[in-house]
Amino acid sequence: MTKLEEHLEGIINVFHQYSVRVGHFDTLSKGELKLLMTKELANTIKNTKDQGAIDKVFQELDTDRDGQVTFIEFLPLVARVLNTAHENIHKP
Repeated sequence: MTKLEEHLEGIINVFHQYSVRVGHFDTLSKGELKLLMTKELANTIKNTKDQGAIDKVFQELDTDRDGQVTFIEFLPLVARVLNTAHENIHKP
């Protein structure tokens, strides 16, 4: 497996580490998303302890409004975090 493939598998594994806790095993509840963001993205995303900020992110991600975030719905958050990390690398 290439380095990139290992990192992609790592993203999937982190998603599943949190998605299996409540409800459907392959979706994130609001609580699971909050826990994931608090534990895994605390150094990257500000306001991970602010429930209003978590609610806003959850609403943005839950595009079908079923109260759960699927892996495909989770990907825009991953893309935003990656983009921010990329921009930070280029800052002087």
